[in-house]
Amino acid sequence: MPVPSLLAVFAHPDDESLSAGGVLARHASAGARTAVVTATWSADSPRATELAGALHILGAGPPRMLGHADSRVPHSAPGSPRWCDAPLDEAARELVAHLRDFRPEIVVTHDAYGGLTGHEGHVHTHRVTTLAVHAAGLERLCPDAGEPWQPSALYLATHPHSAARAWGVHLAPRARRCARSRTHTSPPPSTSPPGRAGRSRPSWPTARRWRGEPPRASSPPSP
Repeated sequence: MPVPSLLAVFAHPDDESLSAGGVLARHASAGARTAVVTATWSADSPRATELAGALHILGAGPPRMLGHADSRVPHSAPGSPRWCDAPLDEAARELVAHLRDFRPEIVVTHDAYGGLTGHEGHVHTHRVTTLAVHAAGLERLCPDAGEPWQPSALYLATHPHSAARAWGVHLAPRARRCARSRTHTSPPPSTSPPGRAGRSRPSWPTARRWRGEPPRASSPPSP
């Protein structure tokens, strides 16, 4: 049986390696089409160069960058609005264009809690991706973004309690509460139940490429 095509959607360069690198590499090595959409950082930044190198190792093609600013790194995309401030309908329209262009069978993104860190950019990416996956299949929505395409499944990258314990005080309280209790690796998206990717192993060869991780400001207070 052919391995289904897969599009990963993540907030920052390096999220794809740390949250779904193993899944991306496995699908690519089995001959599936894979790609990654990254919401933040401009295409002419050093992080974009690192991202291109990581995606080459993962077999995921060239970067697809939306070019918004990281909420905690203003210089990530000078002159562009922060990703977490982007209106949901406008951000979803941007992503619909990539979904209809690549036409994946599976989409993978952050979970609803923003993963281990609870980063507001991760949470916003989850919301935008959830909307875009539904909108991409409706011909009356975003008619200028290409022919409609409905992915078969949406999976969420999650982490076990063991990872939360290892990160400890670096995690947002809600991430500590919501980290999953599994201690084994779930099947990849090609075989696991719809709607969740289970524990997604990182890709260490690509994770080690990330030398330019910038210092980020503290998380803004919750509203």
